[in-house]
Order: sequence, then structure tokens, then C-alpha cells
Amino acid sequence: MTTTRDPGVAAEVIAVRPGPPLVGTVSVDGSKNAALPLLAAAAALGRPVRLGNVPDSTDVQIMLALLQQAGWHVAQSEGEPSTAVILPTEVHRGLPDLAQAAHIRASYYLVPALLARYGQARLPWPGGCRIGARGMELHFKVYEAFGDRSEQDNFGYRVEAVTPHTGTVSLVLPFRSRGATAAATLRALTTGRPLRLGQPNLSPEVLSVLHALSSVGWEIRASEHLLTLSPPSSPPTDAAVWSVPGDKIEAATLACAIAATGGTARVTGVQGEDVGPFVAALHRLGIPADAEPDGLSVRAQDAVPTGRPLRAIASLSPTGLDADFEPPLMALALGLPGTHLFADAINPGRHGNLLPQLARLGAAIVEISPTECRLTGPQQLTGAGVEATDIRTGSALMIAGLTARGITTIGGLAQLRRGHADLSGKLRTLGADICEVTP
Repeated sequence: MTTTRDPGVAAEVIAVRPGPPLVGTVSVDGSKNAALPLLAAAAALGRPVRLGNVPDSTDVQIMLALLQQAGWHVAQSEGEPSTAVILPTEVHRGLPDLAQAAHIRASYYLVPALLARYGQARLPWPGGCRIGARGMELHFKVYEAFGDRSEQDNFGYRVEAVTPHTGTVSLVLPFRSRGATAAATLRALTTGRPLRLGQPNLSPEVLSVLHALSSVGWEIRASEHLLTLSPPSSPPTDAAVWSVPGDKIEAATLACAIAATGGTARVTGVQGEDVGPFVAALHRLGIPADAEPDGLSVRAQDAVPTGRPLRAIASLSPTGLDADFEPPLMALALGLPGTHLFADAINPGRHGNLLPQLARLGAAIVEISPTECRLTGPQQLTGAGVEATDIRTGSALMIAGLTARGITTIGGLAQLRRGHADLSGKLRTLGADICEVTP
């Protein structure tokens, strides 16, 4: 199958069929999940920020557009398309209408910057992948702790900075929410107040924001139980230079594709420590893999499947398995011996998207509950027409299509592009037989 892609026209369908083992080296883009809060932090900082390794995914492009609509100047050089410069400007207008914020979930990261700029933030309810209820109640509790006032209706929400407060803000999160941890961190940044946050989320995406603030003088101490932030006594005024970390989920997706085809390849551009729990899952399945300082290597041609059960349970713990690792691991496990358990109570609607699509390829998966399932492999899949109903479902289907008999056609590419600018192109670099079909 040959690829005849017009770079000026977006493909509507990806056609995948099995081929030789994937081999070679490929580099991941910057992480969408890290870029979005870093862009919001750049806006909240109140001075120029040069942000490198910015991915070209749709969600990130929407966030850049929202910053411009809200009054920040955003520049991207043609010579350096992965670098964005965010510049504050004077406030010359009222609160903007940010209707486009409804298209991405991460629009809620903009609230602290909008409060600092306009004294209020008014946004539609966030969108993003439809993978279950992920409310914002905890975000509003964070803002209340800072003295802000919020109100909601069917169309969206409004947060208002009522009265300036001073002193340390202290609160304990009931669970390790990444969004609420980032919201508290960014609100501390815009108010200049110290923060003591109990039970924080310390995922790599949050740590990238903390590292960025540390580089501009904030004193940060982080443990599994407590996160403390203290503002600098004299904040620097020169431009800040930050970088988006490599996409650990894209790295894991590529690694699963390599493993599923029995290939040997290296994925660069990701910090090895960010994929530690994922590599442990590969080892459990008998797949040789190494997390390296600047990448991840997979040697599936030397694999000796163990037949041991894999328990892929999504966790918010700093050492747990990220929920976004679960879909590609499920696609991989379908071809390996053993009875494997998968659970994701963090995103309760994810299995409702993923399992029916894998079933179209002939996968036999037992749904224990809406958030838990098990499967026994190896299973032989057969190509069929499937739909990328969310980002991770789309990437899992690409892995499954690489081992299914016949041709698998994947629609819903707009969802896939929200998180990956060119996942199919990266797989083709490794030798995957993938064709993008344009209208």
C-alpha cells in the first residue's frame, strides 16, 4: 500500500494493514498534556516567555488561538515552528468572548491568567475527549481558597477575583487531581502568594510547570504528600525560556506498535523516568525494553512472552500507571498470551469508547464493569472499519490494525489529531504500512 498524501489536504481515513516488524529510530513531539498548562503559565507569568518543543496538535493550536483572542501576543517563527513566544500586552478591551474554549478541556488552565488580566474569567464548559464525567468542582474550591468567587450555569462558569488577599493559601485535595494541582499552582503565580497543597498530583505534566516556575525564582518543594510554593523576593524581569517535555504517551504508543509487530526500534525525545511504569508493564509481558535518559528502546524480536497476567490499572500516584498508557497496552496485550486485567476509574467513559471499536476487529474482551475489563490472548484480529472516538482510542486502533488480518480503516481523525500531529507519519518512519486517504 502506498501513501499519496497531499500535505495541504487533511486525510479523512487512515488505512492500516500488517507488514514487517517495525525498525529504526523515531522522535516524539512535545507533550500535548504538558504544553497546555505551560502555555497557560506563560500567560500567567506576566512577562515574555519563549516556549520550545511546542507540538502542532489541534488542542495546542486552539490554546494558542485562545491566548491571542484573550489579548496576549503569540508569535511562531517559520524557521522554528515548534517554538512559541508569548508576550503580555496592555489591557485595552473588556473580557473577550472565548467560545472556542469549549473545544478543549485544558481551557480551564486559562482562569488564573484571565483573573490577573481582567479580574474575572468567563468560559464555556470545557470539551475534549468524551471519556466520562470530569467535573470542575475541585477547581472552584481551589479558587475559593484564594478568595475568588465562582458561579456556574448550563453554558459555562465565571470566576471573579473579589478582594485581594495575602498570606499563605493552604488546602488539601481529596484526590490527586492534575487539573486542580495546576490551577492552584497557577493561581499562586498570579497572586504572588505562598501555597501549601496537600495530596498534590505530581505527574510529569505538573512537574514541568513546577520546573518552569523554579527557573524564574519560585522556591518549590514537592513530595507525594505536600507541595509548597514560595514566590521570589525579587522576581526577574527578563524573558523566560522554557521547553515542553517529550510526549510520554506518544512514546508508549509507538513502543506498543513496535512490540506488537515484533520489531526492534528506539523512540527518542522522551525522558526515560516518565515512562518507567509503562516499561515495567512491557517487562511483565516478556518484552525487552529500556527506559533511557533521552528515550525508550524496544527489542521485541528477542521477546519471550511470559504468559503472566498484566494488571494495567490507571493510577494518580506519582509512581503509578498513567491512564493514557492503558489503551495502547490493551491493544498490545490482545496479541500476547495470558489473561490481562485493565481498569480506568479516572476516566470512566474510556472503555465505553474503546471496547466496542476493538470488538469490530474481532477482539473478545469481557467487561467486568464500566471501568474494568479483562481479555485473554493471543487473539487474531481481522481488519474492519473503526472510529477514533477519542485520542487514545484512535492510537490504540492503529496498533491493533498493524497486526489484524487485512485492512483496517480508521475514521474520526480529527480526534486523533487533537493529541498527535502526525502519529501515522511516525509509524511510517518505522516501516508501518499506513496510507492516509484524502477526500
